[in-house]
Amino acid sequence: MPIKVLIVDDSALIRSLLGEIVNSEKDMYLVGAAPDAYAARDFVNRFSPDVITLDIEMPKVDGLTFLEKLMKAHPTPVLMISTLTERGANATLRALELGAIDYIAKPKLGIAQGIEEYRQLIADKIRIAAQAKVKALAKPKFANTSKLNYSGTEKIIAVGASTGGTEAIKEFLMQLPSNSPAVVITQHMPPGFTTSYAKRLNTLCKLNVTEAQGGERILPGNAYLAPGSFHLLIERSGADYRLRLSDSALVSGHKPSVDVMFNSLAKCAAQNTVAVILTGMGKDGAAGMFSLHQHGAYTLAQDEASCVVYGMPKEAINLGGVDTVLSLNAMAPAVVKYLQSVNAGSRI
Repeated sequence: MPIKVLIVDDSALIRSLLGEIVNSEKDMYLVGAAPDAYAARDFVNRFSPDVITLDIEMPKVDGLTFLEKLMKAHPTPVLMISTLTERGANATLRALELGAIDYIAKPKLGIAQGIEEYRQLIADKIRIAAQAKVKALAKPKFANTSKLNYSGTEKIIAVGASTGGTEAIKEFLMQLPSNSPAVVITQHMPPGFTTSYAKRLNTLCKLNVTEAQGGERILPGNAYLAPGSFHLLIERSGADYRLRLSDSALVSGHKPSVDVMFNSLAKCAAQNTVAVILTGMGKDGAAGMFSLHQHGAYTLAQDEASCVVYGMPKEAINLGGVDTVLSLNAMAPAVVKYLQSVNAGSRI
């Protein structure tokens, strides 16, 4: 059965371009192109689309309001059409909180040319969304991890994720105590979005969350997010660990790449690393996690039932690089329990 796609956008040009892309794919079928939320509601009720592409800024009813109502009445995989601005990034992050699966960044200039360049990306994201699990909006139930009998700078928690990862990372970090070992994070996101995402996480977590700048000494109580379009690496510097950013080529199809971050830790800090791989499409991070596992790291993967897209964790498990498979809400308590058991003392 072809994937039934509904396009919702107030721009006639965007509707036309996206519609042409959908119609050119043999496994997709365009059920409609709606200029506003009211028309979109009628299409949803009439055709029950498998995937909806949704613009955030629309007349009458904005995309976020429509999305929130849609997820309550007719949960459907949604891809947001986002602008690469701070306002667009914040709105997109809110959409992901409300249940959107992923987003497509709208090009700033030359929209027709930009959309054409993104043709394969758009088609791939629609296919991923069609297979993804729509999560009902609910407040996560967190275990009590407010205390950690650990103080030192040796241990590092490394987290990698992609599709569905913004919410998964948020849930994981919110359960870590303020004196947690440092956390390094690679989430597939474009420039600008990572800046807004780090700021948003910092307001929600006990840890101090920042976008990595490069050169920082890694310290407990802090989480460092790879900036969009730069790989994040960890290197040994004397008795310390420090961050380095690299503008080298894509790895595993991504920049930032989880494999790059994991492999850098395998070289300098494997036995001091707790590596976590969360929801995401593809296999980025699987090889790096296997290398970490081979060199003595403790490795965890999110289970299929709690993943939005069971791609990256599945690949890591199949490769044999995972010690423990857990649901998302059990991940942080398991990491804390492990750190309690291997308390290495204090070295600040």
